[in-house]
Amino acid sequence: MQPIKFDEALIRRYGGRGPRYTSYPTAVQFHEFDEAQYKRQCVLSNERNDGPLSLYLHIPYCHTLCYYCGCNKVVTRNRDRASEYLGHLFREVELQSALFDDNRVVEQLHLGGGTPTYLSEEQLSSVMAKLGEHFRLRGDGRQEFSIEIDPRSIRPGMVAALAGMGFNRLSMGVQDFDPEVQKAVNRIQPPEETLPLIQQARDAGFRSVSIDLIYGLPMQTPERFDRTLDTVLEARPDRISVYSYAHLPQMFRAQRLIRQEDLPSDDVKLALLGHTIQRLGGEGYEYIGMDHFARKDDELAIARENGTMQRNFQGYSTHADTELIALGASSIGRIADCYSQHTRHDHDYGRRIEEGHLPVERGLIMSDDDKLRGKVIQSIMCRDRLIFSEIEERFDIDFRSRFADELADLAPLEEDGLVEVDDASIRVTPTGRLLLRAIAMVFDGYLRAQAEPQRYSKII
Repeated sequence: MQPIKFDEALIRRYGGRGPRYTSYPTAVQFHEFDEAQYKRQCVLSNERNDGPLSLYLHIPYCHTLCYYCGCNKVVTRNRDRASEYLGHLFREVELQSALFDDNRVVEQLHLGGGTPTYLSEEQLSSVMAKLGEHFRLRGDGRQEFSIEIDPRSIRPGMVAALAGMGFNRLSMGVQDFDPEVQKAVNRIQPPEETLPLIQQARDAGFRSVSIDLIYGLPMQTPERFDRTLDTVLEARPDRISVYSYAHLPQMFRAQRLIRQEDLPSDDVKLALLGHTIQRLGGEGYEYIGMDHFARKDDELAIARENGTMQRNFQGYSTHADTELIALGASSIGRIADCYSQHTRHDHDYGRRIEEGHLPVERGLIMSDDDKLRGKVIQSIMCRDRLIFSEIEERFDIDFRSRFADELADLAPLEEDGLVEVDDASIRVTPTGRLLLRAIAMVFDGYLRAQAEPQRYSKII
């Protein structure tokens, strides 16, 4: 695995706004898409293969509002609302499972939110039982079943209970341990409430524990964030995700509660990133890509090395080319040639389910060009390289002829040392690894056709 080189001048030059490429085409391109179209893609999926499946379940509920959050969520302390939602979710499990052949094994499963641990142990156990009743869940220890937890909502013994349900990967939101930062984003979460859960997870048999941090939050300084890094590194999580805060109050109402004057300047934000990269690298964490770091012996780092890592709507994961079934409000899936997204609001979701319909609302069917460009972008984002012959054999093209304009547009990035291009390949350099999104954007057919760019978060 190549090292990473922090070049401030190049980050400023290329670190503008762009897609995160959790899919290609990105969700910006989704349009009206209905249940009938989705079901035809499920038939096509079964006809093509008997390969493994992934499941994503969205639990939208939270107890409190974190001001920075841009996720689809419902902030409520009315637990009856979550109980009603689970009834609808269980019905969707029945509807979805009937669309797929019984011999297809679920290798990956992820519960995200919102806050999945908003649910009680009994409710979570019932979720896993329902999934096991209707899908073939892999249970030989090689499955990847993960759940996002909020340490503030974990009851005693709950981590061990989650392991007993079959979960073997755990992700915890921290963002920052500094009290002033926590106050500014309305997320009070002391280390003594959080860090013991890491050891509890290891004792319970979890194979990987990840901690999420955010840089660029209000009141952050390099000194304060360094203390957070000290605390996190002492606990030695298997993975650390360090996200750039995207302040988009025009899109996310909660962010209007953050004072603009409290946000760090662009210079301070870059300093936060540079120092974080240096600290994590010095502590033995490999830079996986984008926001993700992992210990060298973690399965994500190993998957990246052996070429089985993929990028999807949950970030990076270890099983490449696994079709994804979306369950729950606002969730996004990928089946056969389509991406599909459910209706966002839990009330609308429930109404559709009660009517006996899958709540598919948006999506698209990929064209041949979408599939080709998606494979190119996935290779850049997951492997730091693109071997022309692999693309040529799969899609029956001459790469240099098909992408002559893109290769010409890549020349300035090559001159600046972000990539190395020869007759057989494109390779991302240590300098370019932080700017994968900028490199991938060169091959984005939708961006190339746009008269005006869409609104995206900043790359750095």
